[in-house]
Amino acid sequence: MEGGNSPNLQLQQLPLATAAVSVQPHTDSFSYKENLIGALLAIFGHLVISIALNLQKYSHIRLAGSKDPRAYFRTKTWWCGLFLLVLGELGVFSSYAFAPVSLIVPLSAVSVIASAIIGIIFIKEKWKPKDFLTLRIVVLQAEGCGLAIVGTYLLITFGPNSHEKMTGENITRHLVSWPFLLYMLVEIILFCLLLYFYKERNANYIVVILLLVALLGSMTAVTVKAVAGMIVVSIQGNLQLDYPIFYIMLVCMIATAIYQAAFLAQASQLYDSSQIASIGYILSTTVAITAGATFYLDFTGEDVLHICMFALGCLIAFLGVFLITRNRKKSVPFEPYISMDAMPGMQNMHDKGIAVQPDLKSSFSYGALENNDNMPEIYTPATLPIVQEQHGSRGVSAPPYRVLEHSKKE
Repeated sequence: MEGGNSPNLQLQQLPLATAAVSVQPHTDSFSYKENLIGALLAIFGHLVISIALNLQKYSHIRLAGSKDPRAYFRTKTWWCGLFLLVLGELGVFSSYAFAPVSLIVPLSAVSVIASAIIGIIFIKEKWKPKDFLTLRIVVLQAEGCGLAIVGTYLLITFGPNSHEKMTGENITRHLVSWPFLLYMLVEIILFCLLLYFYKERNANYIVVILLLVALLGSMTAVTVKAVAGMIVVSIQGNLQLDYPIFYIMLVCMIATAIYQAAFLAQASQLYDSSQIASIGYILSTTVAITAGATFYLDFTGEDVLHICMFALGCLIAFLGVFLITRNRKKSVPFEPYISMDAMPGMQNMHDKGIAVQPDLKSSFSYGALENNDNMPEIYTPATLPIVQEQHGSRGVSAPPYRVLEHSKKE
């Protein structure tokens, strides 16, 4: 019996094995197509966002340079930029439903490349014409764009192919998994420490602020994929909007995005935009990839070659963004003629210990020295002339300035 049944079992198992072999390439091909769709949506979204932001900035610059009394929101250019901005954000949002987080997040380098090119060509704010004569700046800028494009290609080619239905059960299972809970514990502790040093110790370092942004951004990326994926699954016929986890992820997505924008606004007030773009991109991408790999298990089943090539693509993109942003012109802050330490009650001291700025509480003489009997005649200050002003209502005449009595040594 056993000998007679074994050929039949082998014949029955052969079609199953053949079917399994035929299904695997189809699954890989389908996952790669999903990756490509998600990557194209993300690239399209970042390009449109860059165009939208530059259009809105152009509308502000045009109104500021003209005598047009209209507000910026009454111009067609600004509304066109707003429409493109919403369209681009929808493209980036929908890309998370097709491709893993670890693939979508690094593609924000496209916006850095597009903003640099658009800003140079249309707004012309980055360099003065004489700066284009410097070959070193032009070469480094071209190298940065080329490296960013090569890194983007490697990210799309060797990106993770993990695709999972974003159902309420799967998201809940990932949310309570031990790796993610441990990751969340470490992230919360790190976030609280950074927030303490930033708020209480005045540690206004750019790395501290942008690391806070990166930690919030990683949670934004995780929640955006959950919300976008559940919406797509609901559109396909399997309703997921009745799960409480959907609304929890939605609230977390909105909250982290708002606080992330708040910290970015604070960083923009303290540091140059080029530094924020390069350092923020590197930190946000690294933390978001770690969060995606921990929550969604993006690199599960990937071989070492794909992981190494993906990491190489990230490093090349990092270097490209750094080269692009480091050549931007930094704005020089306005420095007044009078030193900021020449405030009431404070004096700017000369090399020999003689005050060269007046104490504003005792004298209104601009640039005059205080009266000092021990000073030589050469340091005798000049005072403002006394102007007598009659006030008819009060009938009292008084000089507008306090008269300084100066005596010369005979």
